[in-house]
Order: sequence, then C-alpha cells, then structure tokens
Amino acid sequence: MTRTDSVRGHIALMVGHCAGMVDLVALPVWVGTLIAYYRFDPQQAGLLATLFLAGAVLASLTLAPRFNRLHGRLVATLGFGGAALGFGLASTSAEFGMLGALHVVSGVAAGAALSVTHGTIARSARPHRLFALVGIALGVFAIVFLGATPPLVAALGGPVLFQVFAGVMAVAALVSALAFPVADRPAAAQASRSPGAPPGRIPRAVWFGIVGIACMGLVQAMTFSFLERVGSDRGFGLAAVTGVLIALGIVNLFPAALAAWLEKRWPARTVMMTGPVVQALLVAVIMNSPAFAPYAMAASVFAAVMIFTHTFAFGLLARLDLSGRAMAATPAMLMIGAAIGPILGGTLVKALGYGSLGAAALAIGAVAVFCFSRIPSSRAAARPEVLA
Repeated sequence: MTRTDSVRGHIALMVGHCAGMVDLVALPVWVGTLIAYYRFDPQQAGLLATLFLAGAVLASLTLAPRFNRLHGRLVATLGFGGAALGFGLASTSAEFGMLGALHVVSGVAAGAALSVTHGTIARSARPHRLFALVGIALGVFAIVFLGATPPLVAALGGPVLFQVFAGVMAVAALVSALAFPVADRPAAAQASRSPGAPPGRIPRAVWFGIVGIACMGLVQAMTFSFLERVGSDRGFGLAAVTGVLIALGIVNLFPAALAAWLEKRWPARTVMMTGPVVQALLVAVIMNSPAFAPYAMAASVFAAVMIFTHTFAFGLLARLDLSGRAMAATPAMLMIGAAIGPILGGTLVKALGYGSLGAAALAIGAVAVFCFSRIPSSRAAARPEVLA
C-alpha cells in the first residue's frame, strides 16, 4: 500500500497534479493554436477551452462530496486514461462540434482524477508542504511544455497539441495505476473537525474561500488564454513570445516553495487579500502595453502570483475543513471561475479588444478581495465559533 509520505506517493501526486492542472500551463498555447491553426475566432476558441473546464467542474462537484467513499487509485487511473483517449480522438478532428464534445469528455475524466488527487493531498499529514511540492512539479512541467510545444505545433500543425495532451494524460494514468497513494487520514477524521462546524457541512468561511479562489481562477484563465495571442497580434514574434512563456515557467518554480517557507512567517489571510490586487494590475499591463518589455515582465510573473496565493489559500482551507472534502473540490474552486474565463475573455476580445480584459480583471479582483476578507486568520480559525 503506497502512502502519501512515500517517494512513490509523492511522484504519483506530482504527476497527477501536473496532468490534471494542464490548463494552468497550456491555455495560451491551447487557445492560440485553435485560433491560428483551426481558424476559430476568439470566442469559439475560448468556448472549447471552457467546455473542457466545465467538464472538470462537473466531475469535481459530483465526486467531492463522496470523496471518503472513493477508491482513489481506480478513479485516478480511469480518469486520466479517459482523458488520454478523448484528447487522442480530438487530434483526428477539425470539426467544431466534435471537438466540443471531446473537450467535455476529456474535462470530465481529467477532473475526476484531479479531484481524488487533491483530496488525497489534503488528507496528508502536511497538506501545505505537499501542495507546495506538487506546485514545484507543475513549474518544471510548465517549462518543458511551454518550451517544446509551440515549436512542435509550428512545425507539425495544430493536431500535435492534442497528441501532446493525450501523452501527458496517458503517463499520468500509468503512474496512478502503479503508485497512487492511500490518503493518510481515515474517513473518521471528519469527526475530529472543530465542534463549531455543523456535521456534514463545509464551514461558511471555507465557502468564501472557494468563491475567492474561483474569482482568481477566472482572471487567470481569462488572461492566460490570450497571453500568447496578444503578443503575436502586437508583432512581438514567435521566438519572443515563446521566450516569455518559458520565462513564465521558470518563474513558476519558485512561488510554491517560497510560500511553503513563508507559511509560518506571513499571515495567510493577508497574502490572500493582496494576491487578487497584484494579479489584476498585471493583467492591465499585459493587455494594454504596446511595448514588449512591460508585456514580457508582467507576463513572466503573472501565473506566479496565483500559485503563491493559492498555496497559502489551500493550506489555510485544509486546516479549516479537516474532512478533506473542500480540498477534493479544489478543481471546482479553480475551474468554476476558470471555465468562465476563456469564453468571457474571447467574448470581450472579440467585442471590445484586449484592453477590456484589464478592466474586467480589476472588477473581478475586487470581489475576490472581499471574499478573502471573510476568512478568519490562522489564529482566529482555531476558535470554533469563527467557523460556524
């Protein structure tokens, strides 16, 4: 039996996190490929990405309440295997309706696997540290993916993108079948929750956190979907934009580890309230700068802000809900917002241009700040009455 604190368990959870969170890495190449090679308009390209994420949300919302009754290894293996099959079939079609259906199927499958992956992480002995570890793995994966995939697509055509996705999911399915760990805490851990939280209910403060994370996921997906296209449309060139994407991946290696180191030094609530503000300001620069240097600098650190903030958020929310059910719903936390992001971004770009994304990010960021302000500090969270 593989445990979450074993090397095999760590590897399985890192690979599962990278495969399940592929949208956080791939969206700019994904949407850019659909526009440039499949000749879809921004709204259509955004809709296809939204359909994948909506499928992931559906799977997460269905499985999260049942997390304690699920066989994690089986769900992860079948989920990633199903996503591999869906993306493999997507590489054989250029028809919008068929691609839409396959995006939904792949999203449901990957979302199911990611739900049990995150739920297992949340029920480990040190969830904050383990989330940081899988975050570092995602950063390494981003460097490889963003450095290798755009040249492959340019050389071999759009379908190769879906072949790469299929390969990633197939690797995750194999690793899950061989090494997916059993959650550390027994299902009875729910009984050890704070007595102030009503049995069978996720604390109200956690729901505010879920909405705040969804808002940040929305801004992330809305902006990230068009990060490559705005650079290309401004004439920065494939090599320069690919260089920015690689730099983004390199920068992403550090925020999760930095957040883990600062966990005991910085208050999680303050970090969570600051993150959406910084995120929105970076969007305004990326989408409105006519010069390459400001675009490149803002784009390089854009995703890192979300990773840093969410590492603190996941650690705090895991302490607020010891059952692991809230963390099993982390795909929904991120992807409810993220599912709206590509289609919202595509609609705004089509109607009003890239600059409109900056204004939208500021408005959504304000909602996220309000939600995070309703979460108690780590010290206050220890008092049962605060969580009720």
